[in-house]
Amino acid sequence: MTVFEGTFQDSSSFRFAIVIGRFNDLVTDKLLSGCQDCLKRHGVDVDPNGTQVDYVWVPGSFEVPMMARQLALTHRYDAIICLGAIIKGQTPHFDFVSAEAAKGIAAAGWQTGIPVIFGILTTDTMQQALERAGIKSNLGWNYALNALEMASLMRQVGRNIVNPSEETISVLPVSAREQLNPAELKETEN
Repeated sequence: MTVFEGTFQDSSSFRFAIVIGRFNDLVTDKLLSGCQDCLKRHGVDVDPNGTQVDYVWVPGSFEVPMMARQLALTHRYDAIICLGAIIKGQTPHFDFVSAEAAKGIAAAGWQTGIPVIFGILTTDTMQQALERAGIKSNLGWNYALNALEMASLMRQVGRNIVNPSEETISVLPVSAREQLNPAELKETEN
């Protein structure tokens, strides 16, 4: 049997998108800094004018999954990192936003076959969020490390499935299948 593991070497050919929720930017700015630091230390050019990382700012964490999915559908990126901060208040708003952000980010990855990293902090207090964004440690670093590992792993495994008769079967995510006209759909099923 083969063992596949992501590596953290030779990241010079990877492309990443980072989607950042602007709401609670005191926290998300720090997460972004940690994320950039990790990518840079692993050989990724984090310059916004460079060719390896694109940055997309959205209003808040609720909007992050939609943009992540749109970016993943382009298949220009090896991984997409989602950053945000949802801090509990006195209403159930926190529960709705955090649940939908988590489901949406997971769905974006499943539907597109592109690793979409969940980097949305969900905390009870601003203090807890700040501790996770730099006071004690910066989880932005971890989210970037996850993206590097998954990009490497996906490249190793490939995006095709080989069946026992050694024929390669192209795997289209559900979203891409929906964009095909019926004639093209029949061709992919044969």
